[in-house]
Amino acid sequence: MLNTVHYDGPAGTPLLIAHGLYGSARNWGVIAKRLAAERPVITVDMRNHGSSPWFDSQSYADMARDLSEVIDQPMDVLGHSMGGKAAMVLALTHPAKLRRLIVADIAPVAYQHTQIGPLNAMRNVDLMAVTSRSEAKAQLGALEPGVDDFLLQSLDLKEKRWRLNLDVLEADMAKIVGFPQVSGSFDGPALFLSGAESDYVLPEHRPAIKSLFPQAKFAKIPEAGHWLHAQKPREFAAAVTAFLNMPDPS
Repeated sequence: MLNTVHYDGPAGTPLLIAHGLYGSARNWGVIAKRLAAERPVITVDMRNHGSSPWFDSQSYADMARDLSEVIDQPMDVLGHSMGGKAAMVLALTHPAKLRRLIVADIAPVAYQHTQIGPLNAMRNVDLMAVTSRSEAKAQLGALEPGVDDFLLQSLDLKEKRWRLNLDVLEADMAKIVGFPQVSGSFDGPALFLSGAESDYVLPEHRPAIKSLFPQAKFAKIPEAGHWLHAQKPREFAAAVTAFLNMPDPS
């Protein structure tokens, strides 16, 4: 079972949040607290991340199954990046588990880029030698702005280890940047929320999205990129809240 963090809120449909690659439940604390003003919120550590168990696979079928085991009643599900793909597969394979779906800045397509760079940077840190996060940050080397601080949230300095199963994440990187063949569709309300400055969800992706999620709606957050929830947390939370509070379709 995945490690979960619960945020109490008023009675209503709970919201489950699935983070992206190299992330953790703790990355979503600010957003979860905002959203918990109106509903219970649950954040998870995905497999091979944070305090969740380590397995020898990072496939989306496995990640979707993990999420389904956390859900004991129909929930709204929000996923970002890798977590967004896992949430989509969950919706397609276990549709009765979801009321509404929110996918943050990702599409159900295979991408050509790789995320090995941050993984290699983490491997380059001499964990036995560093005594502070600043020392570890210096050893991470040149990364995109903010990525080093993001990665350091998964460093257990006391235990001298990353809370990430780097070996499995590397071995399954093609699966993570890809998307599996999944039949069927999710007919419930779905929101694809993107950063206006991101190129992860493009107009040419919409036919694939609509074929799997016929009720999909699209929205963008201005001046935000792929990390839209961290760059524009108020706007992100407001968009999510507005979508979750929309009347159910008749």
